[in-house]
Amino acid sequence: MDLQPRAFLTDLLETPSPAGYETRGQRVWLDYVAEFADDVWTDDYGNAVAVYDGATEAETPELAFAGHADEIGFIVRSIDDDGFVRPGRIGSVDLSVSRGQHVTIHAAAGAVDGVIGQTAIHLREEGADDPDVSDLWIDIGATDGEEARGRVDVGDPITVSSSLSWLTEGRLAGRGLDNRVGTWAAAEGLRRAVERGADATVYAVSTVQEELGANGARMVGFDLEPDAVVAVDVGHALDYPSAPAEKGSDVELGGGPAVARGSTNHPVLCQAVRRAAADADIEIQLEALGVGTGTDADAFFTAAGAVPSQVVSVPNRYMHTPVELIDVDDLERTADLLAALAGRLHEYDSFAVDV
Repeated sequence: MDLQPRAFLTDLLETPSPAGYETRGQRVWLDYVAEFADDVWTDDYGNAVAVYDGATEAETPELAFAGHADEIGFIVRSIDDDGFVRPGRIGSVDLSVSRGQHVTIHAAAGAVDGVIGQTAIHLREEGADDPDVSDLWIDIGATDGEEARGRVDVGDPITVSSSLSWLTEGRLAGRGLDNRVGTWAAAEGLRRAVERGADATVYAVSTVQEELGANGARMVGFDLEPDAVVAVDVGHALDYPSAPAEKGSDVELGGGPAVARGSTNHPVLCQAVRRAAADADIEIQLEALGVGTGTDADAFFTAAGAVPSQVVSVPNRYMHTPVELIDVDDLERTADLLAALAGRLHEYDSFAVDV
């Protein structure tokens, strides 16, 4: 990965962006895309958009690449009189790996460090169940509730304080890869489309609140009304020892982006993505999603009527933990695939199915 895109990826991943509190991460994204986009803007909730006006033919479909900026985390639900912070969930947090973690509470006056407490193994009953969020507490070192309330407020967002780790030159691990890698790919796909002079109008979109129900995609999809959307998210790579074989996916790290088929995924747009990959010699994988995608595509495809939508996933191990893991080659290929699709957009009048 070249130095500038790598630095951009690092900045995205090191900037906390819990769902509902994405503004810091969106600023990093906007500063990057502003260098090559024709225009950038945000809406009232912080969805961020960049556009390249490259179309020379008015009837060429307009295409959007979208990733979601938000990450899972916690929120300060209450502060007890002993000075312990009681957290609530932001999104689908995996509580089985939450105890014993360092966390950061993003308070108005600045970051407050804390730890999610865990009863020592010597004192626990054997076979204790996984915790409920109501069982968790965060210790910020306060001696009582008055001291704690002077440092944090109810409603402050919380993120796990795990670091970004390049395990090798090609394998990257950390929290929040879901889905800053998607916003990176949307931005990089746009940059590469611009560099290659794509004859198309292309939007890159960084949405908010996907982890809370694809809320941002509903907002920005209604505002943009693109002719087609490719939502870039992470997908489950099931190539590790405890992966459930019955899930039946062949997706693995290093095999290229996964192009989804079924449900929300539009058959004509899906075929266009696969053709673009084949013509550009980009290795891809196929993923079957027969009920729904669980991504922003499920909101985009009906936000402004019937909008052909397609999910392209970056294979990801250990999703919704502080140690998510990707192969950077898969991410690079995802950006190249988006740019390749943009380069072929002038070949299509629309993506409507032939009935």
